[in-house]
Amino acid sequence: MEQLIVWSDELSVGIQEIDEQHKVLVGLLNELYDAIRHHHGRQASVEILNRLADYTRIHFTVEESLMRILGYPDYEGHKAHHEDLITQMQSLQQRLAAGETVTFELLHFLRNWLTRHIQEGDRRYTEHFLSRGAQRSWHKKSWLERFWSH
Repeated sequence: MEQLIVWSDELSVGIQEIDEQHKVLVGLLNELYDAIRHHHGRQASVEILNRLADYTRIHFTVEESLMRILGYPDYEGHKAHHEDLITQMQSLQQRLAAGETVTFELLHFLRNWLTRHIQEGDRRYTEHFLSRGAQRSWHKKSWLERFWSH
């Protein structure tokens, strides 16, 4: 399968829990890209986009909870970026429900937003999280990995 985004160390924030969640987001974007490329139909694209929107909300809730718990100083700014994407996703979901189709331009927007957000926004909290006791990796499956099957 050709991918819109290929996971690489450039996308890693260095905290396995967050990286695993980012991999799910990348996987969902790639799934949406594949559905559009192979003309699986508007309904298939809508269903994948809805799963992407749901998982994005879950991921943002996890990140924001960690930021509050660990006293991240730019919590409000980071949360504002999350809220902006959620608003854009909701607008997109409404447009698709009204009959529009997912375009490659939209996919590239989502890809660029995700990669820029990880590389420029999420990486900023890594050292703060680690200095407050977050672990780089875990030995058992994450609760989220058990909860969310992709």
